[in-house]
Amino acid sequence: MALIGTLESAWYGNGPVPWWAWPLAALYGAVVRLRGWFYRRGWLSEVRLPVPVIVVGNLSVGGTGKTPLTIALAAALRAHGHRPGVVSRGHGGDQREPALLGDAPDPLRFGDEPCLIRASGVPVAVGRDRPAAARLLVAAGCDVLIADDGLQHYALARDVEICVIDGVRRFGNGRLLPAGPLREPLGRLQRVDFRVCHGGDALAGEYPMRLSGDQAVALGGARQLPLDSWRGQPVHAVAAIGNPRRFFDSLRGHGIEVIEHAFADHHRFAPAELDFGDRLPVLMTDKDAVKCRRFALAHWWRVPVCADLPPAFHDALRQHLETLRRETDSPHT
Repeated sequence: MALIGTLESAWYGNGPVPWWAWPLAALYGAVVRLRGWFYRRGWLSEVRLPVPVIVVGNLSVGGTGKTPLTIALAAALRAHGHRPGVVSRGHGGDQREPALLGDAPDPLRFGDEPCLIRASGVPVAVGRDRPAAARLLVAAGCDVLIADDGLQHYALARDVEICVIDGVRRFGNGRLLPAGPLREPLGRLQRVDFRVCHGGDALAGEYPMRLSGDQAVALGGARQLPLDSWRGQPVHAVAAIGNPRRFFDSLRGHGIEVIEHAFADHHRFAPAELDFGDRLPVLMTDKDAVKCRRFALAHWWRVPVCADLPPAFHDALRQHLETLRRETDSPHT
């Protein structure tokens, strides 16, 4: 965690970039460029499926809100008659072979984010071989696929690319890993179809997104309480996400006195790690709750959120998909 803190200080603050990060960033950049060149030359092949594929991803490491956006996209597509499915790498899980998730998937096997998405009622497939996992969804009857965190995974051909941007931290110092937070050079942003800005002020060409949620739900049942119930009171706040600060700040926005407990992204919790020696309420993200529900105590709560986007975004996406459909159906293509 100390190393992560040092790097994040260099990426987003005034801290110096460690000397060893510069040659590694140069090497990483060379690999990224070479890999892209191989795909453009056709030496690495893409798999194209018979249904549209929407990729949701980002350029920077850390949490930008990809999973809530994926859930919101699936809900919007279902509302307009589509049968969406989500394909994921399954980070944090042990599953290697492509697999469809059942109704009560194990997050230790399939990963926390796929299980959270599946809980929303959307078919989900995971696998290190994304095209193979995506084929399972097509065989299951899905007519449009969403690739969660798939911007850099070029083996699965895509029809729409959506890049989620952290509106507060943006792209930090603008450098590639590990000298900066970028997975790909900033120029990659010019080639995506949609840019979604989570938090902060959206720039020209970006659609704003906000995460809303003012209720807490008991992990051991369906009991709900407004977050304002803890206004002026101390709580333990647990977050094993890409940007825990966002969760902690959201609780403080309700006047809650937050005792922070940040863990690495996709952390696998043990019960002892959440024993803080008192009976203060424990509030955690939905993503963390899927891993803790099996050993939850009565004073543990999850804080679900939903992604709010302007109607113009959903209209533009549907228009984009309709254009793709017409082009595919055209006898001249």
